[in-house]
Parts: sequence; structure tokens; C-alpha cells
Amino acid sequence: MIYLDLLIGFLKVGCFAFGGAYGAIPLIRDVVMSYGWLSDEMFTYMVAVSESTPGPIMVNLATYIGSQQAGFLGAVLATLGVVLPSFIIIIVLTALLKTFLKNPYVQAVIHGIKPCIIGIVLATGVYMMLKNCLLKNGVFSPDIITITITAALFVVSYVYKKTKKKQLSPIMLIVISAVMGVIAYGV
Repeated sequence: MIYLDLLIGFLKVGCFAFGGAYGAIPLIRDVVMSYGWLSDEMFTYMVAVSESTPGPIMVNLATYIGSQQAGFLGAVLATLGVVLPSFIIIIVLTALLKTFLKNPYVQAVIHGIKPCIIGIVLATGVYMMLKNCLLKNGVFSPDIITITITAALFVVSYVYKKTKKKQLSPIMLIVISAVMGVIAYGV
């Protein structure tokens, strides 16, 4: 029963693959070799092809191996096997987190993390802007980045105080980003 073997084999991969696609390659290799679906050399070629095609490597490998072993239905079952565990886990976690997120302590943690994430994104944007737009030779000082981030925070703080709003609308952020892009790159 090749169909059942494909489904069970890739369910194992989907359930026990942690650390991303590159961490899952040894597990996929063990499953593929234990069933004898591909030779070691062919598996190496398929990893290279899966890396260069759009989509996740695990899904690409599962689809190819399933298609090669049992046609279209094999491809569907292998792909379903590798994706189904993650899908079920996310559905269950979403259902559980709905009530968990209403907890005031969890809300406090989330409100504390938001400024950190904003700072990381802002620092990355400023770093990329300084490296690619302002300083063409790639030499820049951490002092310049710190001053730029501090100035940006003061500007945002000033805008919040003047508008007396708690949040900036997403549309306004898009408009501000577009204006900054036109200023940085020209039309």
C-alpha cells in the first residue's frame, strides 16, 4: 500500500521535524531511505531542486517523492502528511490562546514586548537605510544609528502628543513610509 506508506512516512516528518526545513532534511532522508523511495544520490539532487523552487523544502520534497512513487494521489497524500500536523497544532493553539490572551498578565507582557519589536524593526530599517542610502562606502558609526533612532523616537512621541491619539492608523503609516521612500530614493 504505497499510498498509506507515503501518508504515514510524511506524517512522521511533519510531526517530528523541528528547527525548520534544513533541520528536517536528515529526518526526511531517513524516512525516504527506510522505504527505499530514492537513492542517496537522487535524494541529494532533490534537496538541491527543492531549495531552488518556490515553496518550503519539506513540501517540495514530499510532493516530488509522492508524485514519483504514486502519481498525483501520492503527491497529494505525501504533501498532506507533511503539512497536516502543523496545521492541526496551529488550529489547537489558536483555540487555546484565544482565552489565554484575555489574561491580564499575558496582556501586560504583550504590551511590554510591542515597544521592543518596534525598536528592533526601527533599528533594522535605520541600519539598512544608512548602509544602502546614506553611506555608500559601507562605513558607518553606531553613534549615527543611535542618534537617528533617538531622533525618530522623539518625532513619533511628538506626533502622538500633538494628535492625542494612542495609535497611528495603518493608512497613515503607509503614507509616511511612501513619503520617506520618495525622499530616500526619488521618483
